[in-house]
Amino acid sequence: MSEEGTKGKRADARRNEKTLLDAAAAVFVTSGVEAPVRDIAAKAGVGMGTIYRHFPTRADLIIAVYRHQVDACAEAGPELLESSDSPYEALRRWIDLFVDFLVTKHGLAAVLQSDNAGFETLHTYFLDTLLPVCARLLGAAAKAGEIRSDLEALEVMRGVGNLCIGAETDPRYNARKMVEVLIAGLKP
Repeated sequence: MSEEGTKGKRADARRNEKTLLDAAAAVFVTSGVEAPVRDIAAKAGVGMGTIYRHFPTRADLIIAVYRHQVDACAEAGPELLESSDSPYEALRRWIDLFVDFLVTKHGLAAVLQSDNAGFETLHTYFLDTLLPVCARLLGAAAKAGEIRSDLEALEVMRGVGNLCIGAETDPRYNARKMVEVLIAGLKP
C-alpha cells in the first residue's frame, strides 16, 4: 500500500490495516512467510476475505508487512532517543527492535526471488528509511561519549544482520546474545 493510499484512509481503516499487518508479522515470526492466510486472519480477528480485499496476493501482504515493520522501526528511533536514559540505551533498544524486524522478514527473499526488481525496491526502501535512523542514534551516542565515533550506520546494521543469519534454523545459536556482544563492543 502506498503512503498516499494509507494517508487517504479513514482512521479506523488505518487502525484495522495496522492490526492486520501486526498480526501477519507475528504469524510470520512463528511460522514463516508461507504461513496459511487463515492463521493470519484468525490472529487479526478478521475473515480471510478481508485480507484478500486489502492484499490480493501473498506477495502484496508480505511486502506490506515488510514496509510496515521498516516504518515502525524507523519511527521508534526518535521516540527511543526521547524516552531512554541515554543515547546508548536508545541505540541498544533500537537494535533489539531491528533484530526483531530481521526475524520477521525471514523468508522474504525466497518468496520474492522471481521478482528481483520488487526485492531491490524493498531493499532500497529499507536502507533509505533505516540508515538515517541508525546514523542518528550512533551520532547521539558518540557525541555523548558512550560509543566509538568511527562507526558507520551501514557497518553496524550489516554486522547485526550478519549475526542474525541462520538463527531461525539452529536452536543452539542465540543471535540476540551475539548482537548484545556486538553492541557492548561499540563502547570506547
